[in-house]
Amino acid sequence: VYRYSELKRAIKHVSDKMLASQLRELEADGFVERTVYPVVPPKTEYAITEKGRLAIPVVESIRNFGLELMRMEGVDMTGYD
Repeated sequence: VYRYSELKRAIKHVSDKMLASQLRELEADGFVERTVYPVVPPKTEYAITEKGRLAIPVVESIRNFGLELMRMEGVDMTGYD
């Protein structure tokens, strides 16, 4: 379970607009659950669903393939590993 601010800090170089958009899409597709607590200031938490957990090996495989292609092309890998 992560709060929005924790996700923002953990994902380098992501804009608020992009992060919010991706979280909405992941929620709509059933990969994450969003819980809003009625407090002031508002508190929102995001948690991965079982469907999201099932997708992790696929996403990791695609990421690793992309990183290998970058290495093969001599792309600067600083910050990607």
